[in-house]
Amino acid sequence: MVDRSDPEPTEASIRRALGRAATGRALDAGEASALLAARGPMLDDLLRIAGDIRDAGLRDAGRPGVVTYSKKVFIPLTRLCRDRCHYCTFATVPHRLPAAYLERDEVLAIAREGAAQGCKEALFTLGDRPEERWPAARRWLDERGYDSTLDYLRACAVAVLEETGLLPHLNPGVLTWSELQRLKPVAPSMGMMLETTATRLWSEPGGPHYGSPDKEPAVRLRVLDDAGRVGVPFTTGILIGIGEDRAERVDAIFAIRRATREYGHLQEVIVQNFRAKPDTAMRGMPDAELHDLAATVAVARVLLGPKARIQAPPNLIAGEYDLLLRAGIDDWGGVSPVTPDHVNPERPWPHLDELAARTASAGFTLRERLTVYPEYVRAGEPWLDPRLLPHVTALADPATGLAVEAARPEGRPWQEPESGYGGRTDLHVTIDVTGRTDDRRGDFDSVYGDWAEVAGKVAPEARAGVPLGGGADADLRAGLRLAADDPAALLTPAHEAKALALFGADGPALDELCRLADDARRDAVGDDVTYVVNRNINFTNVCYVGCRFCAFAQRESDADAFRLSLEQVADRAEEAWTAGATEVCLQGGIDPKMPVTGYADIVRAIKERVPGMHVHAFSPMEIVTAAAKAGVPVREWLLQLREAGLDTIPGTAAEILDDDVRWVLTKGKLPAAAWVEVVSTAHDLGIRSSSTMMYGHVDHPGQWLAHFRVLAGVQDRTGGFTEFVALPFVHTNAPIYLAGIARPGPTWRENRVVHAMARLLLHGRIDNIQCSWVKLGDAGTVEMLRGGCNDLGGTLMEETISRMAGSGNGSARTEEQLRAIATVAGRPFRKRTTAYGHARA
Repeated sequence: MVDRSDPEPTEASIRRALGRAATGRALDAGEASALLAARGPMLDDLLRIAGDIRDAGLRDAGRPGVVTYSKKVFIPLTRLCRDRCHYCTFATVPHRLPAAYLERDEVLAIAREGAAQGCKEALFTLGDRPEERWPAARRWLDERGYDSTLDYLRACAVAVLEETGLLPHLNPGVLTWSELQRLKPVAPSMGMMLETTATRLWSEPGGPHYGSPDKEPAVRLRVLDDAGRVGVPFTTGILIGIGEDRAERVDAIFAIRRATREYGHLQEVIVQNFRAKPDTAMRGMPDAELHDLAATVAVARVLLGPKARIQAPPNLIAGEYDLLLRAGIDDWGGVSPVTPDHVNPERPWPHLDELAARTASAGFTLRERLTVYPEYVRAGEPWLDPRLLPHVTALADPATGLAVEAARPEGRPWQEPESGYGGRTDLHVTIDVTGRTDDRRGDFDSVYGDWAEVAGKVAPEARAGVPLGGGADADLRAGLRLAADDPAALLTPAHEAKALALFGADGPALDELCRLADDARRDAVGDDVTYVVNRNINFTNVCYVGCRFCAFAQRESDADAFRLSLEQVADRAEEAWTAGATEVCLQGGIDPKMPVTGYADIVRAIKERVPGMHVHAFSPMEIVTAAAKAGVPVREWLLQLREAGLDTIPGTAAEILDDDVRWVLTKGKLPAAAWVEVVSTAHDLGIRSSSTMMYGHVDHPGQWLAHFRVLAGVQDRTGGFTEFVALPFVHTNAPIYLAGIARPGPTWRENRVVHAMARLLLHGRIDNIQCSWVKLGDAGTVEMLRGGCNDLGGTLMEETISRMAGSGNGSARTEEQLRAIATVAGRPFRKRTTAYGHARA
């Protein structure tokens, strides 16, 4: 590791930064770095400023002068780890342990002892994915029937909930979006220390994280974001004194601030000081100096603001309680009367009486909290899974969200609550008559994150008011020639400039592009315009994911929210069959109260009522979250749905399969890789799907091209896509448009070019290109039929999602109306099945 000098800020620069902080002005990275060097009277000034900010935040939270802690037991599920952190004594090797993991009975014994002592938190700490490094760990899991450490962790967390009532807090290290989804139902909170954003400390030989794959800062930053996308109350923090310089330390704090502003999920930030331990590679490093710790806590408080909950571990501060309280902390973290700090075993927890006395001597009152912080306890959904709510509310003061100190945990069933049906169940009819109650949901100002942070992530070329298009004339002419001779070749990287130029086509060039697309359509599928007689059934619109483009989702308490019963869903399917439909298409919000069996129950209810009905149901987002909730792999979940009678799935929830735009647009929806995994797995099981792209919001042609490449790659591997559907963004009531970030949907030129390019780019792979009359209207649909499209989709009979967003084209078409669209386009028509066979008369 290269030694880096850290130049000392001047006294003038520190005083200038103090002046700005004292008047509440935003600090830049240089000013924050200068404050880290404050000592003597200047440090006293910094601590006073930070303390005042903390005090204001506690007053706003309704608990002035209250410093919190959590009474916990520490459960070291496994001390094996695939990483090699050079300061860690927690991780060890198999031959130094009696077993690779604690047995379930050992876990419960620790938890029961904690419950008997009045603890309310079970802190699960463990190494990252030890089975990927240690054969002994893999063997232990295999012998007990667990696929992974995380599977075993999930099972232990459920056991602790059901048998002791302690609330699990999970620290399993780096997690993916899908893994966070799987663990969220079993733990009110989770955590992972960011530690540092200094990549050199991970990448350079001799660095404290060298040789540790899970300590790459980019990976850990992704975990912070994914935890926010999933809606997990999350703990993170920094570790100071491991070789980082002041600028790198400040950068880590700014990274934490960005994540919490965007998602609001970081319930606490730990500022922890490095303490050297014997028998480690860093045993000769000096401990982080306590005034350096105090300055860092104070700078974190100034940067993160009054709402942040900032903690310093009380067993690592050498009795300097007053110093850290002056610096702006408002929490002492977890303290155990039962178990040692297995990460820092040489430094015991303070006794609670001492901690209370030292806190009181500084003018504060010590109060017990739960593992999940009061703000999230009081908010409930979407932060807490409904299966956890009884466990949390049994221990929480409903007025404050803090712990009821006299409460004793008791085991409770970990099960789904009763889900009521009802609400505005006639929305599918009244949306075309009286419309929606309000243009936005009730939690508009909070559920989508900080709009300024969101806006900053939009690519410059995709921002509202920036016209899309362009490209060199030579590339445009070459692109048109290639489109005529070998259209699918436009997807290859060698011809990217030509493809992007075609996305910018206008005027005569656009007309020629559409003509070529229509020629390709004729070669692929002939002249028939196809359609299916179907019915959309949206079985619930209750959803807390917070997709920023979605105007359909409602909170349970919103006036337009609804849930259909199984009987109501079956009734609508039977009505559709009687009216001549061969397909029902089912999609709903990600309702936290949807039973684990609910999706399969819906399919069975339809098949029992109408055995011949084709069930085209559940987006990849619904599938992946339901599988996670059930704690089973996606493949197993799809097999259960197929057994229930599921025929095909819609390839919606794709939006744009580019995570850079996806996380701006959707906040918490599944990553592109997870979407690909779901549809690919479905195809492998013989469950075919459509494919889609929603465009015209915060996207640009480069992302469209990348999206088509992803679809082509899946189709080359599986052959499972039945069609491609281009979905123009409907902006009117979309939150991201109301916030001034998204464009007002695609232009007419963009609609023509996207449909034409879909035909050309997917030529030879996906034969059927569908246009959406719901979003384009009848006249727009006719024009798309003249530019490469061959399919009109379905009659729908009801359509709520686009209508809630503000589409003005109605929610149903009769067969006669769809045939009339084909006739105006000068083409014959044909009724089809979902998979494009000939439909019954």
